[in-house]
Amino acid sequence: MTRYVALLRGVNVGTTRLAMADLRRIVSDLGHEDVKTYLQSGNVAFGSTVRDAEKLAAGIERALTDELALTVPVLVRSGRELAAIAGGNPYADREDDPTRLLVAFLATAPTKSTVDALTVPGGENVSFTVTGREVFLHYVDGGYGRSKFTNAYLEKKLGVVATTRNWKSVRALAELAAS
Repeated sequence: MTRYVALLRGVNVGTTRLAMADLRRIVSDLGHEDVKTYLQSGNVAFGSTVRDAEKLAAGIERALTDELALTVPVLVRSGRELAAIAGGNPYADREDDPTRLLVAFLATAPTKSTVDALTVPGGENVSFTVTGREVFLHYVDGGYGRSKFTNAYLEKKLGVVATTRNWKSVRALAELAAS
């Protein structure tokens, strides 16, 4: 049994509404065990004998569509991957405020050329590091909410689906995946 976390993009922040009880039920009904949600923003930890994260993501996406008529991108990371992410933030030692540290989880690794071309919008003080399927973000002078360097910006510039979580959530999800 491997522990995973599924990260749903854009749930309960816009028009896509999803009760976490429904999400837990759907993931449980797919045969996964020890299903726990975190916050109301589409984070669910679970255990599974399935070893393919893409297959897990596709199954959850399909069930959300079939049962609730929701089209929601789902990204899955193993507990081991989340532990590495939580332990590998290049900005963690520079910032005490976890709301200024975020991680954008990418569906696939972007091409080198799109990473090389990625820049911060003018006038913003944001540091970023792209590592595989994650972008570590440090909002030096303010929060994510006032920045133009957003999830949508990253998706457009990198050409991949992304979903972003603040550092407090990343650490909590890593703990959930480890338990």
